[in-house]
Amino acid sequence: MARLHLFDLDGTLMYGSSAPLEISRQIGLEAETIAIEQEISAGRIGPPEYATQVHALWARLTDAHVAAAFDQAPWLSGIEDVWAEIRGNGDYCAVVSLSPSFFVERLTSWGAHAAYGSQFPALPFTEPVDLAGILSAAAKVQIANRLCEEFGVRPSDCVAYGDSHSDKDLFETVPVSVAVNADRHLAGIATHSYVGRSLRDAYELVRQAL
Repeated sequence: MARLHLFDLDGTLMYGSSAPLEISRQIGLEAETIAIEQEISAGRIGPPEYATQVHALWARLTDAHVAAAFDQAPWLSGIEDVWAEIRGNGDYCAVVSLSPSFFVERLTSWGAHAAYGSQFPALPFTEPVDLAGILSAAAKVQIANRLCEEFGVRPSDCVAYGDSHSDKDLFETVPVSVAVNADRHLAGIATHSYVGRSLRDAYELVRQAL
């Protein structure tokens, strides 16, 4: 049976940073975004409030800013190689992130079969953010289930890679998981743990186990 590898983005595929932080750096609003990220990490706000606040920050954001943020982000090494190997094995790889879809979806060009993120208005913003399109930890599980149906993969043949509280629900659902540079929320939940800057090394833990 084919397997489905599910990757978080912020703090997982990207070392020590997030898509919103890299986006905000392009327009000189890094400090403001760090403050908002501290709020959501501490549980004082949820994904809807977070999305509303970064949407307000990004009033002058353009596609060019997003492209630069993507190109300059601190990605783990080996992402394209790992996904090429997964594809070569007849398996599937997908990215599911709470970050904006206009950033996340760029990862399909690196070999992801699918990439899902929170839905924001088209850039530059002329409309408010629709909170119905903002993803949550529970939504990651729902998307994983839809992808299993789409690709013909059993949920018992899924592998998840993540780093934080937003991955907890998914880690509790799949049989194999890798905590990548993870925080305390995934302690004792993941079947494997990796600290470093190489997705190849994180993937190798799973490859050997399977």
